[in-house]
Amino acid sequence: MEQEIDLLQLWEILKKRWVIVIVIPLIAALTSGVISFFVLKPVYEASTTLIVGKKAADDAAQQAGALLDYNVLMANKQLAKTYGAIAKSRTVEQKVIDKLNIPLTTEELDEKIKVDPVQDTEVLQIAVQDYDPGLAAKIANATAEEFSEMVIDVKKVDSVSIIDKAVPPAHPVKPNKKLNVLIAFAVGLMAAVGLAFLLEFLDNTVKDENDVEELLGLPVLGIIPLYNGDE
Repeated sequence: MEQEIDLLQLWEILKKRWVIVIVIPLIAALTSGVISFFVLKPVYEASTTLIVGKKAADDAAQQAGALLDYNVLMANKQLAKTYGAIAKSRTVEQKVIDKLNIPLTTEELDEKIKVDPVQDTEVLQIAVQDYDPGLAAKIANATAEEFSEMVIDVKKVDSVSIIDKAVPPAHPVKPNKKLNVLIAFAVGLMAAVGLAFLLEFLDNTVKDENDVEELLGLPVLGIIPLYNGDE
């Protein structure tokens, strides 16, 4: 019963501060929508996937039965991480800059490129994010080409095969406008509810007979209704 009364009290507080509870989330959602739709520039991501051919020594070892398939797979996964570091090396990135003649430093280009091995495979994915979808695809393809030449020269692998070339994406990956608006509304709602309870806590005025009993520690014997002298 006490819990029910408490819930009713909470509901009364929210009803009393309904303007705050409604207006703040709407303002937060509207602000987020304006920023997401009209201020933030859309970012596009283009990606290419490739696979590095085995070294001749590895082929011979497999033919001789010296290595188990599982061990080969684990070794290739470790190599994929090594190849990822090569793809994001300063040398490769500088060659991409020179090849495409783009006004970027290697540090700036490095922030746009992400190289990850595809889970449970020997495949590498090179993803590039940029405001220009066409440039993102060009950088991804140029990085794959320059990486292929370097890894063949450095690691002495047989070849590097490009599985999928990057193409200009049709839709941006961020900002996620709808998600931003929903998050802003939820955060605004929580802030509004918290503010409503804070204002109620700070309000020390006497509002009803319960406040009188709590303040004076005495029971209320009667209530005098509001009297309008004109009636």
